[in-house]
Amino acid sequence: MGKITLIATAAMGIESIVAKEVRDLGYECTVENGKVTYVADEQAICRSNLWLRTADRIKLKIGEFKATTFDELFEKTKALNWGDIIPENAEFPVIGKSVKSKLFSVSDCQSIVKKAVVESLKKHYRKTSGWFEETGPLFRIEVALLKDVATLTIDCSGVGLHKRGYRVD
Repeated sequence: MGKITLIATAAMGIESIVAKEVRDLGYECTVENGKVTYVADEQAICRSNLWLRTADRIKLKIGEFKATTFDELFEKTKALNWGDIIPENAEFPVIGKSVKSKLFSVSDCQSIVKKAVVESLKKHYRKTSGWFEETGPLFRIEVALLKDVATLTIDCSGVGLHKRGYRVD
């Protein structure tokens, strides 16, 4: 994979604390409302999940593009290299959100992204049938639309990082 872009989500107001933790891990980052974005290697996924104490989740950014129509959303999502990340048997539900976008129907956006990912995976794995078993590991995809810009990510944290805590011996 080489260099990847990660997003550490954070509660509003504590982004600067998350950014300091990211910099302490050795990564340069940019701070936005509710998130800290940084470019790193694959090991950063594990390191971030282990050592970021104030982040909510770590997300792998797959792509970001302008999308004002459902056709645009479908074609640009399909063009991304999903097969390089998602195995053939993976479970990949799609969640979404939309703020100030022409594509305001979240359920339609989720459905379109799911179909586009399936088409991309069919091409990558050279499948002729339209079904994937989805019995393997979970790769939760999120489509976030903000002012007609779609950001597609995969959740790398699983259960929220705030649920880590100490275990009973």
